[in-house]
Amino acid sequence: MSCSVARRIEWGTVSSSTAASGIEPIPEAAPTSLCAREPHVPADRLVAEMVPPPRFDSVRFETYIPDPNQPSQTEAVQVLAGFAAGLGGAHAVGGGKRGFFGFGKAKAPKTPAGPRGVYLDGGYGVGKTHLLASLWHATPAEPALKAFGTFVELTNLVGALGFQKTVQTLSGHRLLCIDEFELDDPGDTVLVSTLLGKLVDAGVALAATSNTLPGKLGEGRFAAADFLREIQGLSAHFRPLRIDGEDYRHRGLPEAPAPFTDEQVTKAAYATAGASLDDFPHLLDHLARVHPSRYGALTDDLKAVCLTDVQPVPDQSTALRLVVLADRLYDREVPVLASGMPFDQLFSEEMLNGGYRKKYFRAISRLTALARDAKGLVEA
Repeated sequence: MSCSVARRIEWGTVSSSTAASGIEPIPEAAPTSLCAREPHVPADRLVAEMVPPPRFDSVRFETYIPDPNQPSQTEAVQVLAGFAAGLGGAHAVGGGKRGFFGFGKAKAPKTPAGPRGVYLDGGYGVGKTHLLASLWHATPAEPALKAFGTFVELTNLVGALGFQKTVQTLSGHRLLCIDEFELDDPGDTVLVSTLLGKLVDAGVALAATSNTLPGKLGEGRFAAADFLREIQGLSAHFRPLRIDGEDYRHRGLPEAPAPFTDEQVTKAAYATAGASLDDFPHLLDHLARVHPSRYGALTDDLKAVCLTDVQPVPDQSTALRLVVLADRLYDREVPVLASGMPFDQLFSEEMLNGGYRKKYFRAISRLTALARDAKGLVEA
């Protein structure tokens, strides 16, 4: 039995009086349940999906709105636009033409001046992902020659294809963008750094953002020194680009809406085509049975996620899985309507003060934004 069946039965009784009350009847089709989904994602889909997520599909440098009080944001747009333009030449390695039968000296291709990589350095919510996706879109190359993904998605790709196959797959690319480089995972950091070294040797240009290592001054804001140290031999290939500013998701916006009642959430789920409906604790249990690389597929075709009985997550492993789900929902602009506790109470004080605190603050910020987006589902 799926985790939302009890709620569906309960709502079936509650909704029986809608016709008598004059309220427009809700659709008969019951909402789907995330708990009933167990997606299997082939490796080739992982490669094909290495493009900016739907939320950032239409972003461009022109749509980035710099904070007038933060000149570094305007400068970042200008620098990245120039960086993208410099990637319009032939591939840095193997891009030149040789003589007949491959003999003779290769013609030197055009390469951008300076480092072949750029690191966007700033706190969460200053628009780093917007700028990273804009760089991907602005780079004059076919989509098949550009790759965009989070650090987790890149490690999942290595797991699916193997290291050497991943190197072969990405070596012909013009640009690789990595969002949220995970500095707090030493093993994966070494793995990805080694991979990037191979890609740099093959002439692939790089762009990245990262989280902040735990216990560092300025936690949640700037991480260039940590990033350059952790990638060690690759540091010379990156130009740090600092982006000051506050979290735009809260810049001049109202406070996050308070949680709704179970009845409001359930009614909205039934009234919204393409919505899912799940009890939050049961969903957390289900996430433990689905690999995080499949969370994107888990949310395929969803128009809204409705959750009842939201409560604090019980442990760090569960919390980290929820962070990945929050990222996939945010990428896909799926509103989240919830009852129970507000999203800023999901994580314990111990978690918010621990080594993964930046991930948790990002999840809170993103879920809050999605909760604002979902408010209209109840008002409608």
